[in-house]
Amino acid sequence: MEDSSNSQKNSQQNRYRSWIRKAFNYFNIEKEIESHDSIYDEILKGIVFKGTNLWILFFAIIIASVGLNMNSTAVIIGAMLISPLMGPINGMGYAMATYNFALFRKAVKNFTFAVVISLVASTAYFAVSPISIAHSELLSRTSPTIYDVLIALFGGLAGIVAISSKQKGNVIPGVAIATALMPPLCAAGYGLASGDLYFFLGAIYLFTINAVFIALAAMGISQVLNFPIRTIVDSKQRQRVNSMTSILTIVVLLPSIYFGYGLVQNEKFGDRAAKFINAVSTYQENYLLKSDVDTKQRKINLVYGGKVLSEFEKGQIKKLATGFELSESNVIIEQGLKFDELGEKENELFTLKQEVNTLHSQLNEKDADIAAQNQKKYVGESLLNEIRSIYPQIESCSYSDALTYSESNPEPVPLAIAVFTLDNNELSEAERQKIKTWLRARINHENLKVIFEYVPAVKTKTN
Repeated sequence: MEDSSNSQKNSQQNRYRSWIRKAFNYFNIEKEIESHDSIYDEILKGIVFKGTNLWILFFAIIIASVGLNMNSTAVIIGAMLISPLMGPINGMGYAMATYNFALFRKAVKNFTFAVVISLVASTAYFAVSPISIAHSELLSRTSPTIYDVLIALFGGLAGIVAISSKQKGNVIPGVAIATALMPPLCAAGYGLASGDLYFFLGAIYLFTINAVFIALAAMGISQVLNFPIRTIVDSKQRQRVNSMTSILTIVVLLPSIYFGYGLVQNEKFGDRAAKFINAVSTYQENYLLKSDVDTKQRKINLVYGGKVLSEFEKGQIKKLATGFELSESNVIIEQGLKFDELGEKENELFTLKQEVNTLHSQLNEKDADIAAQNQKKYVGESLLNEIRSIYPQIESCSYSDALTYSESNPEPVPLAIAVFTLDNNELSEAERQKIKTWLRARINHENLKVIFEYVPAVKTKTN
């Protein structure tokens, strides 16, 4: 029984080992690796910056600068595809792995030359470009984090593996796009051209991250693949190289960790702020008109419209922020449109409209009075024309409105006066009464005084 149990265990263990070997075989690249001499020649060829490589670098820098200036992602990708900057970086990593100091110095020299040429070209372009606005493509190259380290590291691993393999495929162009060596240099040129030190330092730091970790990736793969050491190196030199590599890695890595932590905290703050803003979009007849979240300063600015918010109500809104893991000091509340003030303005406007209407009515009355007065000038003429058809002996007519004052009546009494001038043909008393009756109905006036006089008397008086 024990023998059969042991044999079953051994059989199961053998199956596990077989599966593990098959899994490792899938990742085994020994059969696909180029000869060491071919890899060395390819690394050496990529280091050199003169002739074709130099012109391609210059053209790529200008293309990338235009792409960043115009905020065109497609143009930037095109510049990264043709950029030859990966060559000396891989050369530095390979040289460190094989302790080839002559090759390392050559790679550093050519790399420095390429960086200087790139900075000069990009700075010159942005100095003469009429467009000076820093678009999103430029801004994104000034805030590196630990995530950029991961991109550079794994991109560099893919790049050196592709260089070492017989089946290169389209890995190298993909690595050039992923690691993005060219845009940070152009962004640094923009910082120099605009005099923005913060912009320049952020872009140069991103470029440094990409260059260092691509080189470290190349160094690691070169050691894993046991590339031959072509020079005589003692243990002290190896230890010095390894120490310097470790120090450089830590110095470049630590700031990116700090910035990465800040990025994560900013994202968390922005997410909590969005939930808080959604929760306080309305508050007791107040409506959120505008909200602004500053993740760097940790500030949330809220502008409300509605009735006037008291300090107590503002404090209540701020207290709600604690439920979203936000500090009350993070929240700034401003009063925007006030409905109470709007109501007061509407009342003032209504009052003004009433006053305007009153003035308009008074003006109309004045106009009517003036028109009536003007019409009264011609009342005598109208009366004369009407009465002469019946009594031709009436030669003229005068009409006017007057006021009668008396001690018995404190208020003056309106009086209409009509004066008819006759020729020698006298009117009878009955005719005179008939004229008075007609005139009272004609002018519709309660107090009427009619005077009849003769031409001779008028002429004597005139003379």
